[in-house]
Amino acid sequence: MRTADIRTRFLDFFAERGHTVVPSAPLPTPDPTLLFVNAGMVPFKPYLTGEQEPPWPRATSVQKCVRTLDIEEVGRTTRHGSFFQMNGNFSLGDYFKEEAIAFAWELSTGSRAEGGYGLDPDRIWVTVHHSDDEARALWRAVAGLPDERIVARGDEDNFWSMGVPGPCGPCSELYYDRGPALGRAGGPAVDEDRYMEFWNLVFMQYERGEGTGKTGYPILGELPRRNIDTGMGLERMATLLQGVDNLYEIDETRPVLDRAAELAGARYGADATADVRLRVVADHVRTALMLLADGTTPGNEGRGYVLRRIIRRAVRSMRQLGTQDPVLGDLLAVARDCMAPSYPEVAEGYARILDRARGEEDAFRSTLRQGTTVLDTAVGKVKEAGGLALPGAQAFLLHDTYGFPIDLTLEMAAEQGVEVDRAGFTALMEEQRERARADARARKSGGSGDTAALRSVLDAHGPTEWRAWDTLTTESTVLAVLGAEGAVPVAREGALATVVLDRSPFYAESGGQEADAGRISGASGEAEVVDVQRPLPGLVVHRVRVLSGELAAGDAVVAAVDPEWRLGARQAHSGTHVLHAALREVLGPTALQSGSYNRPGHLRLDFPWRGALSPAARGDIEEAANRALRRDLPVGVRWMTLPEARELGALALFDESYGEKVRVVEIGGAWSRELCGGTHVEHASQIGTVALTAESSVGAGMRRLEAAVGIEGFGYLARERDLAHRIAEQLGAPRAELPERITGLLDRLKAADRENARLRAAATAVRAGELAAGAVDVRGTLVVTTTLDGQAQDARALALAVRDRFEDTRPGVVAVATEGGAFVLAVNRAAREAGRDAGALVKALLGGRGGGSGEIAQGGVPAGDASTVLADVPRLVAAP
Repeated sequence: MRTADIRTRFLDFFAERGHTVVPSAPLPTPDPTLLFVNAGMVPFKPYLTGEQEPPWPRATSVQKCVRTLDIEEVGRTTRHGSFFQMNGNFSLGDYFKEEAIAFAWELSTGSRAEGGYGLDPDRIWVTVHHSDDEARALWRAVAGLPDERIVARGDEDNFWSMGVPGPCGPCSELYYDRGPALGRAGGPAVDEDRYMEFWNLVFMQYERGEGTGKTGYPILGELPRRNIDTGMGLERMATLLQGVDNLYEIDETRPVLDRAAELAGARYGADATADVRLRVVADHVRTALMLLADGTTPGNEGRGYVLRRIIRRAVRSMRQLGTQDPVLGDLLAVARDCMAPSYPEVAEGYARILDRARGEEDAFRSTLRQGTTVLDTAVGKVKEAGGLALPGAQAFLLHDTYGFPIDLTLEMAAEQGVEVDRAGFTALMEEQRERARADARARKSGGSGDTAALRSVLDAHGPTEWRAWDTLTTESTVLAVLGAEGAVPVAREGALATVVLDRSPFYAESGGQEADAGRISGASGEAEVVDVQRPLPGLVVHRVRVLSGELAAGDAVVAAVDPEWRLGARQAHSGTHVLHAALREVLGPTALQSGSYNRPGHLRLDFPWRGALSPAARGDIEEAANRALRRDLPVGVRWMTLPEARELGALALFDESYGEKVRVVEIGGAWSRELCGGTHVEHASQIGTVALTAESSVGAGMRRLEAAVGIEGFGYLARERDLAHRIAEQLGAPRAELPERITGLLDRLKAADRENARLRAAATAVRAGELAAGAVDVRGTLVVTTTLDGQAQDARALALAVRDRFEDTRPGVVAVATEGGAFVLAVNRAAREAGRDAGALVKALLGGRGGGSGEIAQGGVPAGDASTVLADVPRLVAAP
């Protein structure tokens, strides 16, 4: 049975039993604790925890997931994959254990002709929590399982919680006996390779308290509404139904593995080490395909770094298999054909996916060349110093600056007989991650580090009445005031605080749009709003600076957005949509926005593109954007379901979260149609102008356009006009002739530079001859010392010129110091053969500073010390 068919059967089965089919959420998730969806329940988390009212009592989905915590185990075991799909059925206050167990048993063992999977019921084992007598009795009653195939396990294995206070409960897992060829008899407690887990049923019935770890926290009581959350591993079920040994050999992965083996000239199954590498390639290529399809782009932080690491591990594994040529084009095409039956978007967006992947592969090939040089130099220094290990800081530099994976550093260092301080590297990585996490937490919570206090406010008062789309002013009540450590009774003049209102007109930062600015004013005081965030679904918080008086919970206030700020923000956000549409009009549909940022008067937009845009292309894009403004295209907002929006061709940002109904912003109808929650103008002409101010690279295969809009855009154009006017006046030329005049000036300057260089070279040659002729014989070695009014490169040129005038058979040493403090020393081949080393001489003269090769070296000399150092050269040469 094909994996796509297994998926369809699951959804059909539960749809027939009253479940709403919920499409998979994109892999990037807005959950601030995660980079990607890593479990089937993540999109349902607000409903399962009671943060939001569920829109349906029963739901089912097949959720795309990425999990990379155990990425090092990919390929080494049969159970680890970085991308996987989780079939799930959810009851949100509806049915409970009996129905969940009955559904799982019916679908697992039902005949294939009637829509089931047809598993042999006599080979299914289940586990239950040791305290869950109800589940044990239901498995006996519903499935007829004997006691010996119902295994009781403890909290570590069969009790679920999210690790924080909230819902929890026992779970029951289904395992399938794959036979004695794969391990020992005795059930899942004995061998989880032979007995493969394929479905987990979580019974959320309790509320837990504070506590760390998987055990030891108090159970506070029963939940008022019990939920069911189940997860069936789609790849695991495919492994069982397709009769293969592991998830790398199912129909969605094996073709990629086979193509990798073909490219590498390898045979899967012939060599254990090569097999691991082939499995890594098969897994990682599929994961990269799905992440790229969902809008993630390779980068140095967060999601982008995860994708970069996955792509580079795949490329590195192919190189270890002996393939030096680019491979992603071949492998991604195979993965696309495997995944398109379930996810048509991988075929529809394949040109964009391939372009980004190839850009990253090319960048990594360049990185390998640069990083290898840096690593070789570092290893050489370790060996010179008699060390045995590369410092963790050096490994971190290779990783952070050059994108060198740590496993690559470990392997290449080992090849040269040097270990790596892995603990030091890991500590530096964790410091970096913790800084990023702390910054994100502080930013997202509006400056208050106490999310529990914010949760209490939300639980007590409900979601914020958010009015940013329809007004600039609201009469509001202060619900809470929080400082860095949590709730405070009052915030006084000069204090920075987080304020929660019952209703707010302020736009909270999201979708690339910066938060609104404005004031919160009441009878007792006034505060300036400096940031607005959504730390929890439904809750808007305001970071404020108290300007006068004080703010306290219960105060009646007026919340007012700065109208000029909002106007600029609307112009910038609508300008971003216009620029995006113009970009696609000029460059084609693969130029999809992958990130944006807009604030009053300014915007930036990132998009995948290999190579800088030509001046003509930039001009065409700017013209297309301003034509839309001149045509005064109408700006409209429509609400619809996500499938309806996709059917219309609306573009979505993949790191945003979308509910049942989505907001579609149109500019000129189909010309620009995007899912967006931002604030916008009513007509395109209100943007004023779109003036491109910069175009740059922000990573391999990624470009950034920046623009000024509105009054700031007109100001930018005025400054450009004034600059051109001043230059024209200085050159005495009409502005239309400025390019030709400036080109002529530059040509003349280059010609003058070449002539100056020729004259300097001639002067250097003359002086070099004079100095060589006046060389002093010091114990058989010709020595020249001199000073020079110039730069280090001038001193180097003179030293080499003098050295080259010595007779080949006479050892010679030349030392040149500049007025600026540079010191260069060169020796000829005869001196090298006589044991003279330029690098050693420089270090001896400069107290251990400086360095270079045996033939030429340099360093810095403190002001006023040049004559002393030069005087030491003959004495050092004369020393035995």
